[in-house]
Amino acid sequence: MIPLEDNFADIIGKAQRGLGLSDTQLVEKARVNSQTVRKLRAGEFDELTVLRIAPVLGLAARALCELATGSWRPPKMEEIEGLAQFATRYHDTAVNSYLVWDPSSREAAAVDTGADCAGMLKLATKENLSINLILLTHAHSDHVADLPRLREETGAEVFAPEREPVPGAEKIGEGKRFRVGKIDIEARLTWGHSPGGMTFVVTGLARPVAIIGDSLFAGSMGGGTVSYKDALRNNLEKILTLPDQTIICPGHGPMTSVGEEKKHNPFFADKV
Repeated sequence: MIPLEDNFADIIGKAQRGLGLSDTQLVEKARVNSQTVRKLRAGEFDELTVLRIAPVLGLAARALCELATGSWRPPKMEEIEGLAQFATRYHDTAVNSYLVWDPSSREAAAVDTGADCAGMLKLATKENLSINLILLTHAHSDHVADLPRLREETGAEVFAPEREPVPGAEKIGEGKRFRVGKIDIEARLTWGHSPGGMTFVVTGLARPVAIIGDSLFAGSMGGGTVSYKDALRNNLEKILTLPDQTIICPGHGPMTSVGEEKKHNPFFADKV
């Protein structure tokens, strides 16, 4: 079982950094003790303190407490034909990549490579899949680490966000569409964590699928390193407006769904 990418302390830290709040400002606005805030950051849960700081940080208190107490994690995602997740290790970080394919034509697209594309290539051989496209959600090294091998082994065309060019990859922008057999893939610009982060929305399988890189995680989101405000907005407008049954495939952590995140993600549960 793939663990959640972030714990409640990670989420608090991301929100605080994103809003540019110092510890002193957070303590003053939430009217809490500075020592309890330090304990939270160290992973020591205190419900009263969480209930007080959550509104200041724009977080849903109930959802944050659920994560802190371990009472929620996304249900194990049912397997659907035409979608596979590959979890690999990049140094000390777990990172995901994905393969989507048309069950009829066996045409496939890889989304990111992770640290090692061996599992993806093995499945393609086993299932007689032809990987014709390699789509990159963003250019961070853990997501593209095995690109040279995957490109060489498959001969597939590579596409990367125009705001994050990758050598040898064609640049794409908002609204770019791809066809993989009977499957349609739409690129949506969901930047904020990185300058040009892309979400690839896949339709034509048993359920809609959104492969989102580091835009969103189960119960959390990527750090808004480039723009926290835009990362929040893009997640709300371009991912969480998809149908509730849409499978969310993040770059780190377990798969989840739009419906689960609308109810249980502390960054968004009070906003949708």
